[in-house]
Amino acid sequence: MHALPHWRLSGYYFFYFAFIGAFSPYFGLYLQSLNFSAWDIGLLMSQMQLMRLFGPNLWGWLADRFGYRVGIIRLAGIMGLTGFSAFFWIDRLPGMLLAMAVLAFFWSAALPLVETLTFDHLREERGRYSRIRLWGSVGFVVAVMVTGAVLDYAPPIAVLWVCWGVLCGILGLAATLPEAPQMPHARGEIPIRTILRQPRVVALMAACFAMSAAHGAFYVFYSIHLSGHGYSKTEVGALWSLGVLAEIVVFILMARLSRRFSLRAILLASFAAAVWRFLMMGWGVESVAVMVLVQLLHGLTFGSYHAASIAAVNLWFPGRAQGRGQALYSSLSFGAGGLLGALIAGRTWDQVGAGWTFTLGAVFALGGFLLVWRWVRGDAAVDMPGRAKKADPVT
Repeated sequence: MHALPHWRLSGYYFFYFAFIGAFSPYFGLYLQSLNFSAWDIGLLMSQMQLMRLFGPNLWGWLADRFGYRVGIIRLAGIMGLTGFSAFFWIDRLPGMLLAMAVLAFFWSAALPLVETLTFDHLREERGRYSRIRLWGSVGFVVAVMVTGAVLDYAPPIAVLWVCWGVLCGILGLAATLPEAPQMPHARGEIPIRTILRQPRVVALMAACFAMSAAHGAFYVFYSIHLSGHGYSKTEVGALWSLGVLAEIVVFILMARLSRRFSLRAILLASFAAAVWRFLMMGWGVESVAVMVLVQLLHGLTFGSYHAASIAAVNLWFPGRAQGRGQALYSSLSFGAGGLLGALIAGRTWDQVGAGWTFTLGAVFALGGFLLVWRWVRGDAAVDMPGRAKKADPVT
């Protein structure tokens, strides 16, 4: 019987998202301490999204063509740590752009491959995915709280040490991951061009692009937004953590929710929540209660959205196309969408202010809602994790 490496996979997710928890909320504050402008900060942080345009597709193609998924994951850990280490010695824009590009190119390679590796280990037990993935959310919460508390007493450069330590943890867990045989699939040899011609696939990918673009200002400037209105680093960390706690709850409940609600309903609720979330984020920052509600909505705008989207990709890109399907999802959403959102936010933040910058995010979310409402229906049956198959799971 195939032994599921539950805790090794969970541990990898823990450290991978712990890096995001230490990096995304606080690295922008470190850059601000070096007197970089809003445009420079947006440009630097957008490298994480830019490299997701190319890295996952290259690594996904290599993994589908030659195998060696675990080898690529380990290489990504080594090179990601190497690229990040350069930040200890450089503080000028050109050098930091190069270091960020190296970090992002290799770091972005890992997650799509780990996702396919996890599903291959799970085999017919896809309902257990959320139970493994939620440890990534736990890692994020731990990192964002610890880093915020540290930065209330230590200088901004301390974020480099926290991130470096977490990257060491990623590399250590990568060294323990076992390979898994790819699951055979009756439709495993469908050409990827055929898959990409399906309207539901095009619509979902476009909607995912819009959702990530909507989050661009959030990931780059939310901490700066809160700090500028008098929130302490610990309070910033607590709000970030609250959002991820909401995400964890959704992951735990996802199997139950997906038995009651269709994929289309879950996605529509997620995009509708994003519209209201970013409007409140931009115009309600003075109210702690509003910011609490804003972060609770993260359970929908990321948790349910991501679980539904990744389940769709896992089913619609069967067999040998799975690596490229997950890479395409990562590239178009977190890559292209996140890049556009971050660059727009970097340009508009000083020019029109936080309120209108986050309003643009709400407009992107509305566009994603309309794409799902129009095209993801009828024929878009998706076997959600833990969901029993039905004759018509979408309507």
